[in-house]
Amino acid sequence: MSKVTVVGAGNVGATVANVLAFNEVADEVVMLDVKEGVSEGKAMDMMQTAQLLGFDTTVVGCTNDYEKTAGSDVIVITSGIPRKPGMTREELIGVNAGIVKSVAQSALKYSPNAILVVISNPMDTMTYLALKSLGLPKNRIIGMGGALDSSRFKYYLSQAIGCNANEVEGMVIGGHSDTTMLPLARLATYKGLPITQFLSDQQIDEVVKATMVGGATLTGLLGTSAWYAPGAAGSLVVESILHNQKKMIPCSVALEGEYGENDICIGVPVILGRNGVEKIIELPLNADELAKFKASAVATHNTNAALKTVGAL
Repeated sequence: MSKVTVVGAGNVGATVANVLAFNEVADEVVMLDVKEGVSEGKAMDMMQTAQLLGFDTTVVGCTNDYEKTAGSDVIVITSGIPRKPGMTREELIGVNAGIVKSVAQSALKYSPNAILVVISNPMDTMTYLALKSLGLPKNRIIGMGGALDSSRFKYYLSQAIGCNANEVEGMVIGGHSDTTMLPLARLATYKGLPITQFLSDQQIDEVVKATMVGGATLTGLLGTSAWYAPGAAGSLVVESILHNQKKMIPCSVALEGEYGENDICIGVPVILGRNGVEKIIELPLNADELAKFKASAVATHNTNAALKTVGAL
């Protein structure tokens, strides 16, 4: 019997739960929210699609009743306020740090062996907060950001090439930030061939820039943070863990010397399996890529320092 808890039944959390249910990733998905009736109503709505879509996962909603989350294999944290137009992910830190810390502690009380997947923004810093405050081994704390950013990168690449997005490979590492993420264009491929065979340098630059502001673009259009792709990315991470798929997915994880970094959670490719982070993959970055990764790490360290300013650490 596999069980996943999703804390936060807003747009992203509900999408995570919906995708998990539709793909039958877990036997049971519990959505928990502070607002009475929201998780219960969304869970009921989802369950009324079961006979239409043909899935057998049970979706349950509850209001602040962490006891119902007991025995979860994975806990997904989406709690916190979303971005508004013009707002950076970093500006959310003061409010979301307290929320993330509190809900993680409450959920782990009933599921002490669970693996934690953090989606709340600023994601790298919230993942670092979980690492420093919860006492869990580093393999059980995973930030989702790179999975989402890589999906956006592959979308923009496929649009530029004019091809099926499922035939494009590419990844984004570094911080989950509009200004410091690092789409690895040099390593991106279409059906195994370098994208340089299909796109000009100018087109590649445009794809990289579009990827980096992909979240902000959607926030500007929607008036709030996106949810379909973030929710699906969260589900992808959970599925690789719960089904022991050993997929290589860029995620924000704790580094201890890898890429020359320490005391940080930042996006790098990892192998995800039943133990959470099974292995960190060190890519052969060139001098330019390594310099950009280092700059991203410095920015992430600076954001993490705000945790002490707001009293979260």
